Amino acid sequence: MEFFIISMLNGLSYGLLLFMLSSGLTLIFSMMGVLNFAHASFYMLGAYVGYSVAQLVGFWPGLLLAPLVVGAMGAVFERLALRKVHKYGHVPELLITFGLSYIILELVQLVWGRTAVEFTPPELLQGPMFTLVNQAEAGLGLVWGVAPAELCAAAACSPFPATRGFMMLVALFMLVSLWLMLTRTRVGLVIQAALTHPEMVESLGHNVPRVFMMVFGAGAALAGLGGVIGGSTFVTEPAMAATVGSVIFVVVVVGGLGSLSGAFLASVLIGVIQTFAVAFDYSLLTLAQQLGVELSAAARNNSVLKLTLSQVAPILPYLFLVLILIFRPKGLLGTREE
Repeated sequence: MEFFIISMLNGLSYGLLLFMLSSGLTLIFSMMGVLNFAHASFYMLGAYVGYSVAQLVGFWPGLLLAPLVVGAMGAVFERLALRKVHKYGHVPELLITFGLSYIILELVQLVWGRTAVEFTPPELLQGPMFTLVNQAEAGLGLVWGVAPAELCAAAACSPFPATRGFMMLVALFMLVSLWLMLTRTRVGLVIQAALTHPEMVESLGHNVPRVFMMVFGAGAALAGLGGVIGGSTFVTEPAMAATVGSVIFVVVVVGGLGSLSGAFLASVLIGVIQTFAVAFDYSLLTLAQQLGVELSAAARNNSVLKLTLSQVAPILPYLFLVLILIFRPKGLLGTREE
């Protein structure tokens, strides 16, 4: 039972990290109609800026300052580059953000090097958030923090890292904050109206280009925040953008382009599915044998049936994407009409 609980929590934490990244991309697309190819690069940039600030003044100031710095960079890019090509359509927008991703990658390697840096979380987040203890007599129990060594010597202990718990709390806070801002505040109403009725919004005295610049900067800041948390939880290296970049777009398409709730649902589903695929390391051949299914000699020698779930786990999100595009092209909760 503790294996299932820990695996589920690991899947939820990874899925919520994906949501932290996809929420900014969803915000930019739903408000501006721009599919930002450099979004994962802002995530990487947030991790490295957070690392540098943490080296000087500590992790918590880095957690606050890095998203602001990355958001400002995103706003400057929108003002000086993206706005110039916005009138020419989606293809120039994709190309300029694609080029920006390579520029950021090269700059990161020039400034911080090509190897991973040691971005450690603060002392408060080091160690387990809680430990599940499975005792033969008392059953499953929970101990906050580190379980005593003598207790783990007589029982099975499964710790859950505090960094993952903090990641989940921040992602949930981000979801609620974005939803309240977009649906319950005047700023959110202006942002949504600027996409569909820009002339009317301008006639009411609002600067629509400035609104778009703020939205792009906010999306980049959300990616930067995810970079600080993800970089300190996993690893901060130049390849981290490529690791999650394609998965973020899968999340956005599966959830529905422009749907924040769809991005949340798709992130959680993909995170849980991939985590359990790695945890349950069974092949189709082993599964069939355990179920008592009789297979021919040719089937038992089939290399496809010998593949384990952990081996195919990296392609599961893309398989999910293909199925969604076949049976529900708008995504799980998508409503946007192009």
